[in-house]
Amino acid sequence: MITAAKLRSHTVKDLAASAKKKGIPGWHAMRKEDLVRALVGKARSDEAKRRRAKGTDDASQPPKVVAKRSNGAAPKADEPVASKNGNGKTNGNGAENHGEKPKRSYRTERRLREIRSQLTQSKDLSFRSNGNGQEYEKDRVIVMVRDAYWLHAYWEVTRQSVSRARAALGQRWHGAIPVLRLYQMANDNTTSSERKIVRDVQVHGGVNNWYLDVDHPPMSFQVDIGYLAGDGSFLGLARSNVVVTPQSGSAGSGDGNWDGVAEDFDRIYALSGGYDETGGRSDLKALFEERLRRPMGSPTVTRFGLGAQSMSRSRQQIPFNVDAELIVHGVTDPHAHVTLKGEPVRLESDGTFSVRLNLPDRRQVLPVVASSADGVEQQTIVLAVERNTKTMEPIIREPDV
Repeated sequence: MITAAKLRSHTVKDLAASAKKKGIPGWHAMRKEDLVRALVGKARSDEAKRRRAKGTDDASQPPKVVAKRSNGAAPKADEPVASKNGNGKTNGNGAENHGEKPKRSYRTERRLREIRSQLTQSKDLSFRSNGNGQEYEKDRVIVMVRDAYWLHAYWEVTRQSVSRARAALGQRWHGAIPVLRLYQMANDNTTSSERKIVRDVQVHGGVNNWYLDVDHPPMSFQVDIGYLAGDGSFLGLARSNVVVTPQSGSAGSGDGNWDGVAEDFDRIYALSGGYDETGGRSDLKALFEERLRRPMGSPTVTRFGLGAQSMSRSRQQIPFNVDAELIVHGVTDPHAHVTLKGEPVRLESDGTFSVRLNLPDRRQVLPVVASSADGVEQQTIVLAVERNTKTMEPIIREPDV
């Protein structure tokens, strides 16, 4: 007899193979303890069937009913003899009928219901409510830029949309999985013809946000949410806004979900297309206003409110000036001699150096020369730097209505 202790000594892979061989339903979704219980239960069920079958064979056979001819003579040796089965019915060759199917145990039926419920929930993108016990009113997916290599996608999907997707996919629904489809956009166009599929990211029910890692900043991205069928066809439910990741190394805020967004909302809102005048940002604006409890519009309105914008019109033009400096730094042998544009540079004890220079509006060529202490070896690195400053005309923004 198979015991639970013996089964626990096997790996999950071996237990799954045994369960598959014995025809245990739902084995592919079971954990190790579930597989052990199912195999033990199967072994007990098989043993009980063998005992019942053995008891039937050893029991005395029911008496045969001999059919007599109309003239009272017994039938011939080669004629079939009718016999009664367990239900009182007879067949033509004396064999009993066993047409009843074996019934599943209560534990097996409960486990099957749990597996079916888990599979349904894992595919239901509308599984969670909006936090107030109410269902979502429309489908939307919103993408926010966290830094040069991470996007944060947030979505809301109605139950009606999931039902329509199930009906549209038909038999393919059973093999379909919920995914976020990530697109790379052309820098100068955001039409669907300029979109390139980067990859499909599988998600599951019970959540409404996901982090996506991206490469090659700066780059424009867009996300669709929907179901990917086994044949490769994709059924989209909602499409996100277009976002642009910043240059690698630019300043960014740490992660903290909406706490981090609140601390750096202006930057994240701008990178996520909030100030884009081409449109398609209403869902993003509504989400920010809902979660941050503040108006989102032009940078002036977003940061200070409508009163600040109206007040700014009655004031004179604000003073605004921007300048830039250049820092040249490097490392060499602590005993070497370094010059920048022919002037000596002081080295730290570890051989590092740093020089701060003005950066005028023109092109500069800066030769940096390092010579060994004995003067035998010399290395030169030339930096070419250009600054071009342009002052734009001021823009007076109208408040969002």
